[in-house]
Amino acid sequence: MSDAAQPTAAEVRAAAEAVKAALDRHLAAVENRTGEDDPAVYEAFNALAVAAEVYDERLYDRYDEVTPFEIPGAEDSLPPYAGPDEPNALSVLIRRDYAVVEPQRLLAQAQRIADVDSDDGPDGTMVGAGVHAALGVLFGEYEPDEIASRHKEFGLEEGDSTLWVSASDEVPEPGEWLSAPFEQADSQRVICRFDVSAVFDEDDLGQDLDDLDEVRR
Repeated sequence: MSDAAQPTAAEVRAAAEAVKAALDRHLAAVENRTGEDDPAVYEAFNALAVAAEVYDERLYDRYDEVTPFEIPGAEDSLPPYAGPDEPNALSVLIRRDYAVVEPQRLLAQAQRIADVDSDDGPDGTMVGAGVHAALGVLFGEYEPDEIASRHKEFGLEEGDSTLWVSASDEVPEPGEWLSAPFEQADSQRVICRFDVSAVFDEDDLGQDLDDLDEVRR
């Protein structure tokens, strides 16, 4: 990079100040969060990620130095988009992982659903059928989005999740892909994706920032 294209020392300092301000906003949002999915925390996290990336780039361009923390990005795991410029149709592919951490809670919820749906009233058969049957009852009763928002009630713990919006040439005929719904997923046709993962854990990010003056790449 030529000297003319390098950021000035003042621009690097301004980027550092922007990171400090973003840290303060993020901490304030976390301290005042209203729930697990508080949009203020989400927005503050993204703002901090952007500020940190800008600072990292300017620090490197000016001083050939980097920071010891990195905000993971899903775009790095996808190949370049190779789909149509103007998609005529799209597919939305969703994956959510869960761990069954409280089997008895899951069985109790499934039993309650089975009892409500039974014309003969409670008969106790669902509880003894096991986790496999309980999951079938649960996912047969509730939409996936509702299960995601209420997973703790059902004895589940969230793992990673991802949503891909993929371009298609046309809407398939009814029933065409039901036998193998994910077989033709093409990462080169993904228009955008949204991920939730433990790698984005805010506590881990905060620890990285605490170690900023102690750890060097």
